Amino acid sequence: MKNKIVGYMIIGISLIIGFITYSFNKALSEIVNTNCSHDSDCVMWESINFQTNTSLILMIAVILVGAYLVFFTEDKKKPRNKIKYSELRKKLSEDENLVLSKIVESDGTIFQSELVEKTDFNKVKITRILDSLEGKGVITRKRRGMTNVVILNSKYD
Repeated sequence: MKNKIVGYMIIGISLIIGFITYSFNKALSEIVNTNCSHDSDCVMWESINFQTNTSLILMIAVILVGAYLVFFTEDKKKPRNKIKYSELRKKLSEDENLVLSKIVESDGTIFQSELVEKTDFNKVKITRILDSLEGKGVITRKRRGMTNVVILNSKYD
């Protein structure tokens, strides 16, 4: 979906540039008509034609890029490989399983200080267990004031 939106934006911008080019070309043509006494042999006509053709070619190229994004690309969603808790728990120690169960009971988010209270482990032991779980990609910790918020990663169901 994002590619299509970008494609439409590119096409819209190129159309605006095309309108500006047309307006600029029209104004320059009027100026050359009134100021050039050499009629069609005037050097300014060659310059206007070159600039107009160059801008049209660029505009068409940009429209083609936008059309490609709109019609021929698909946004690829990464498949989420969810890991079952039962598989995860087999790989964890008894203490890690206890801490993980307390996090799950708290709907996947809990303060680190609450884990100390709920598990009866001391702060150092909780910190070491959380370090291990974080290293395994099971949880993430975010600093909140004097404590951390422990968040269960979403790849587990």
